[in-house]
Amino acid sequence: MAIGSKDLAITELDTFENERLAEELKKAKAELFNLRFQSATGQLESHGRVRQVKRDIARIYTVLRERELGIRATPAAAPAKATAKKSTKKAEQADAAAESATTETKEA
Repeated sequence: MAIGSKDLAITELDTFENERLAEELKKAKAELFNLRFQSATGQLESHGRVRQVKRDIARIYTVLRERELGIRATPAAAPAKATAKKSTKKAEQADAAAESATTETKEA
């Protein structure tokens, strides 16, 4: 059984974009800071929460690094490939139009 918040399970993190992961990382680090501060002042009620937040931070870093290395796919990667194909088709059409224009000027 994995310990950590149920909100940041690995399956959930896979659906987040990199910007959202960075935002979640920032929130988790702020929460960890507050938990450590509470621990130092003796006000911390749930000591297990520190461990959960640390594991959440580690999960986020892992997903970000795996995406950087190409091990894990980004959710925004699929639409980007589709737009790349479209731009390639447009470039091919533009090249074909330029060639036909060049051919017409040579003939004239």
